[in-house]
Amino acid sequence: MTVIDTELEFDTLAYMRMLRAVGVEEKRAEAHAEAARAGLATKADLATLRAEIRADLCRALWIRTGAIVGTIIAAAGVIAAIA
Repeated sequence: MTVIDTELEFDTLAYMRMLRAVGVEEKRAEAHAEAARAGLATKADLATLRAEIRADLCRALWIRTGAIVGTIIAAAGVIAAIA
């Protein structure tokens, strides 16, 4: 899967002005706007994360399935030996 890195436009000045309009101190508004911009995820980021989670879940499912099948085979062998 190819992921294209895209920049998300976020108007920190407009956001900061909105915060200031509701009474947030200038320094706090500025810091909050920068933190918000830095913490945004793009659709590509989310798609990559979703693919990684799916791969991890598939891997865990196969491991669990293998353990269950192995236990069943071992139990069948013990039953066959007893009988």
